[in-house]
Amino acid sequence: MKWIPPKKLKVLTILFLGTGTWGIIAGMLLIKPIPMMLVLFGVINLCIGGFIGYRYFMQGPKPERSSDKRKK
Repeated sequence: MKWIPPKKLKVLTILFLGTGTWGIIAGMLLIKPIPMMLVLFGVINLCIGGFIGYRYFMQGPKPERSSDKRKK
């Protein structure tokens, strides 16, 4: 996969995990008409946040470009 800047991955991880947590809490405690949809979307956001966090921790250092490509 393509290398992604770590700052962007941190922001996306916090965004998805926060939104997922808020969706689960709101679906179970605050909103009564259709709570299961919010809980489902909250779980999906937690899964996406977990995947992005995994990418953040498993991503290696930024690959350096070869000087041969720059000369041409």
